[in-house]
Amino acid sequence: MPSPDLSILIIDENRIRASIIEEGLREAGYVRVSVIHDVQEVGRTIQQSEPDVVFVDLENPKRDTLEHFFSLSRAIQRPIAMFVDQSDTSTTEKAIEAGVSAYVVDGLKKERIKPILDMAISRFNAFSRLTRELEEARSALEERKIIDQAKGIVMKTKSLSEPEAYALLRKTAMNQNRRLVDIAQSLVTAANLLGP
Repeated sequence: MPSPDLSILIIDENRIRASIIEEGLREAGYVRVSVIHDVQEVGRTIQQSEPDVVFVDLENPKRDTLEHFFSLSRAIQRPIAMFVDQSDTSTTEKAIEAGVSAYVVDGLKKERIKPILDMAISRFNAFSRLTRELEEARSALEERKIIDQAKGIVMKTKSLSEPEAYALLRKTAMNQNRRLVDIAQSLVTAANLLGP
């Protein structure tokens, strides 16, 4: 459950619509809410205020305005809830690809603001976790490749079996109090420098 202590920025050129979002947030107990009406100042405002969550209401956005907010979404790495009056499949897909956490079409109602905030934060956290897990898996795979290369080098140069080569790499890492992958990387780098 999001804390009422969250800093929330509302971006909306339409003051009436912005007040609907602001009122919905304040009624839900959020006090650190700020509003900007000049979409040209968005980047600077986000940089200065560093909000925890961003609400964007675009009413009838033009494609270039949407693209601007999609690139902003990729850059700021925060939950973004975006309200638009109408959309098409292509735009919705672009919003999802850009990491917009909640993309709400024709649904700006005060009583829906809190559930949308909760969903945006929850989806953002889930997406961040998946991204982190994917990066960890890629990193582990890359480390595995380096270790396998190092094993191959040791097997060839010392005429050892694969388990023996691995044991030697592991023992060297333990003796030097370094990670196995770091020893393997050093060996691969050295072999590349000295190799044919």
